Amino acid sequence: MATGDKADFSVRIKSTLPRWFGDTFPYLDAVIAGIATGFAFVYSLYAYAKLQTRIKTATDGWLDLISGDFFGTALPRSPNQSDTSFRSRILINLFRERATRKAIVTVLQDLTGRTPTIFEPKRPLDTWALGTGLGLGVNGGLASFLLPYQAFVNAFRPLNSGIPNIPGLGTSPCGLGITAGGAVIPSLASAIDAVTDADIYAAISSVAPVGSILWTRIS
Repeated sequence: MATGDKADFSVRIKSTLPRWFGDTFPYLDAVIAGIATGFAFVYSLYAYAKLQTRIKTATDGWLDLISGDFFGTALPRSPNQSDTSFRSRILINLFRERATRKAIVTVLQDLTGRTPTIFEPKRPLDTWALGTGLGLGVNGGLASFLLPYQAFVNAFRPLNSGIPNIPGLGTSPCGLGITAGGAVIPSLASAIDAVTDADIYAAISSVAPVGSILWTRIS
């Protein structure tokens, strides 16, 4: 018995009745069960509605409505994405740092699981100076005052783990020259990452400082 279920309401109703009927009375129990069923249904609606009043407990289509309220069409639910995963994305983006170098690094780490490299031609820590870390004969970028408010971002696609649970060529139960029952021929769509290049560009744009230019290369 849990709070708000049929058994709980049956006990609550019986506790308010006088002891005229004894401990067992089938007809009275049937009437009480009918009333308790209605109350339990109403309580379940209340409990469900209460969950939807907070992002951390919202479920189902209410999460999609919450995403639409805060982000418009910029943060839709991914295909087959669970409520838990979608809720985490909403909370991350709701309180995400923006308009900083760290914001760009963080958003790409969250999206792809890999850390990008960023080079700002006017940032001394990126260009250093002759004889200090970088310089003549040493790989690195050169400083330039002709590129204000600009940076070069090298983003990385997620690491592709291949197509899980399917053997490779020459191995049973599928592959060239192998005869076996239950062979599986995977489609190209199975190997395509869920994160597209467009997602990476959009992620960078969502946190980029206004008035800046971020030249982006995806590797």
